[in-house]
Amino acid sequence: MALNKGMIVDEALKLLNESGIDRVSLRELAKRLGVKAPTLYWHVKNKAALINEMAERILQSEFHDLQARGSDEAWQTWLMDVFNRLRRAMRAYTDGGRVVAGAHLSLSMSDVMETAIRSLLTAGVSLRESRLIALTAQHFTFGFVIEEQTPPDAEMSEDFDMEQFAKDHPTMMAGIEEYFNAGHTADDLFNDGLKLIIKTQ
Repeated sequence: MALNKGMIVDEALKLLNESGIDRVSLRELAKRLGVKAPTLYWHVKNKAALINEMAERILQSEFHDLQARGSDEAWQTWLMDVFNRLRRAMRAYTDGGRVVAGAHLSLSMSDVMETAIRSLLTAGVSLRESRLIALTAQHFTFGFVIEEQTPPDAEMSEDFDMEQFAKDHPTMMAGIEEYFNAGHTADDLFNDGLKLIIKTQ
């Protein structure tokens, strides 16, 4: 079977899940696909282009059917759902947050943002505020997922003096304990942060 872009992206996503974004390279993909590296350049000219194609595939899993906000739906509720879908799409892959955040020319991400801004505009939010709310929520979601998918270094954690840290940062620790001791989860933390941006009650 002749090699095509879809096959390359499929293999890249498999490699991503196995080894993380730092191990994804055209050279490694060529090896796995049993071809010479220059053969891939007919379909994907460099790693940046590959990342973009991978991001498109990741995003399409959640946004292939994205509809604008319905006239009877609160824009805050609709937008909360959009960014929960974005988080879910990125979390479905190892380093998915880094892939999507690093795909600066993603048409799928641009379509999501266009639909988001238009949906706020039709709800009576100004163009400036619509863009700022959507952009800030996007950046928050990227950062939240990237942090979720970047565990602490095991060696550094072994040497970390948690007891001294808690003594030096009592207010910070009190806030963390108050939140999670009440039964909140990482999902709650994401949505509570998002609500501050989207201004929902």
